[in-house]
Amino acid sequence: MTRTLFGTDGIRGTANSEPMTAETALGVGMAAARHFLRGDHRHRAVIGKDTRLSGYMIEPALTAGFVSMGMDVILIGPMPTPAVAMLTRSLRADLGVMISASHNPYQDNGIKLFGPDGHKLSDAVEREIEEHVDNGVDTHLAAPGLLGRAMRLDDAQGRYTEFVKQTFPRGLTLEGLKIVVDCANGAAYKVAPEVLWELGAEVVPIGVAPDGFNINKDCGSTATETMQSQVVAHAADLGIAFDGDADRVLIADESGALMDGDQIIGLIAGRWHAEGRLLGGGVVATVMSNLGLESYLGGRGLTLERTRVGDRYVVESMRKRGFNLGGEQSGHIILGDHGTTGDGLVAALQVLAALVVSGGRASETCRVFEPLPQLLRNVSLDGGLALEDEAVQGAITAGTERLGPKGRLLVRESGTEPLIRVMAEGEDSALINAVVDDIAAVIANEEG
Repeated sequence: MTRTLFGTDGIRGTANSEPMTAETALGVGMAAARHFLRGDHRHRAVIGKDTRLSGYMIEPALTAGFVSMGMDVILIGPMPTPAVAMLTRSLRADLGVMISASHNPYQDNGIKLFGPDGHKLSDAVEREIEEHVDNGVDTHLAAPGLLGRAMRLDDAQGRYTEFVKQTFPRGLTLEGLKIVVDCANGAAYKVAPEVLWELGAEVVPIGVAPDGFNINKDCGSTATETMQSQVVAHAADLGIAFDGDADRVLIADESGALMDGDQIIGLIAGRWHAEGRLLGGGVVATVMSNLGLESYLGGRGLTLERTRVGDRYVVESMRKRGFNLGGEQSGHIILGDHGTTGDGLVAALQVLAALVVSGGRASETCRVFEPLPQLLRNVSLDGGLALEDEAVQGAITAGTERLGPKGRLLVRESGTEPLIRVMAEGEDSALINAVVDDIAAVIANEEG
């Protein structure tokens, strides 16, 4: 059975349209409960969400699904995705749920599921849950006296704040640093500024006024221009930008220049390796990561293991190979010593720790390699040709030949949006642009 509900990061779609309807959310809640109801203990699910208006629809639907199957529900409200993973383990819950569409606009929403170990579900488990959604679970409904209960965890923010602060090295402080933090009007709008301030920083918060509609709108890790300009305007030492559910982060140095997830991975890897903390002899990244990162790591005797796009595939490879650091160019950084999924705030603290220890500027400390020219273009599937189309495959073959052995070409369908992503990388910027332009034109069917 192939998955139709789940993509690379849970279930995602336009709010109040399939599959992001209250009816489907109810069914997913019932189906997920059916899968995780094992043993005679009182089962529980943790539900968090970001700040989208549609969270008010999805949250009660999921709650009803769990309760109808005899599972208690712990509601934590707007909190980052990694907080859900952490609290699922901490509260000994049977599963965790994050209601979020990550970096997508407010019109979209999504459902991310975590197992009792705080890890995202495998493809196999997602297929089993889809089977339950398709076939129904009516025969497993709880008796009236065995229905679950729903309750709100009032100290969820405090629990996560203390957890995050404990990942910052003892003996260090952020005193003397001015930090701009862009919370994307999303899930970290309270906890991120609080953590940075409590660790001693002077904080300039932006993107901290969510209204249900403005999540990721002209702010956050997908629109960093405001954060970058505010770093310069406030003469800050560093800028931090999260996405809507704060499982990814990007950094700007004191000049406002942006550093992506590859730079963050390289910085942490180098520091951990020097301290003897890096496990597995390298890091895990995806096929999107820059060849410059691979070269930087290789120069230090470290390997770069590549996976398909998706932070859960990075985590799976990390667990299989015994690595404790991995991530994506987009800013998902997984620190295996501290968590089970991407955590933008914890990763940012590792960058800040390196900055404090160095005593230098962010532009000197955090930019550890020179990336090779790389271009990524998103092409809408609306009216375009499919990836399997003969003309598209021909264009990909021709592009690969033009780039030669010193270049790299990756063309793939997005797992979260109706797009085909075309990425080329190499030493010749003009050639890279030409190759991407040609392939994008064929996909868009502009020549037909």
